[in-house]
Amino acid sequence: MNTAVSAATELPAVGTSMYLVLGEGVNFRSRLESIDGATFTVGAPLETNGPAELQPGQHFDVFWAPPRTRIVLPSRLVAMSAGGPFRWTLAPTGNPVQSNRREYVRGGGGAAVRLTAGGPAIEGALLDISEGGLRCWVDVPTALAPGDPMDATVSLGAAGDVAVSGTVLTVREAPHGDPGQHIVLTFDVGESLAQMIRLYVMNWEINERRLRQES
Repeated sequence: MNTAVSAATELPAVGTSMYLVLGEGVNFRSRLESIDGATFTVGAPLETNGPAELQPGQHFDVFWAPPRTRIVLPSRLVAMSAGGPFRWTLAPTGNPVQSNRREYVRGGGGAAVRLTAGGPAIEGALLDISEGGLRCWVDVPTALAPGDPMDATVSLGAAGDVAVSGTVLTVREAPHGDPGQHIVLTFDVGESLAQMIRLYVMNWEINERRLRQES
């Protein structure tokens, strides 16, 4: 494959939201920052800033979500910036394809989140959610660690309240000097809850597109 042509002509427009599939059923929201010949650059997910297990040479899928489909591009991590703004440079390792798999698109934010992990409830704010997990911000540091079981209740407005049980994936200090932590929880849900989350994310995407068109 001519990766230079593929990277230059088959990727979406710079600024498009992209999703990095870094685990089974788990993806991290990012954005296409630039395209340079055979490589392209995305924003490093906030959850992986600082020390991370990822190293150049690792392979994973990237996908984006035009209306009514998902486009998946297998990629290889080429380089990671040493300082802010944190960027990852990727190279395609195959052709982009439409996918019928349930890559989980994350979206939304701002909703109230209540976390419980065997102690007093922790109040937080939703940063984004998908059928496979959520990311939230809490303003007071917690003792949570990856692997801890945790329950969460999220108010998704017109879509209703969602209660999920899962496992803590990451706990990071909030970026940009903000207080508290960003916590990522992964979970499996039944179809009825998945539909509620999809409806919430879909409505969020529609509103985002409307705002971009108006700006």
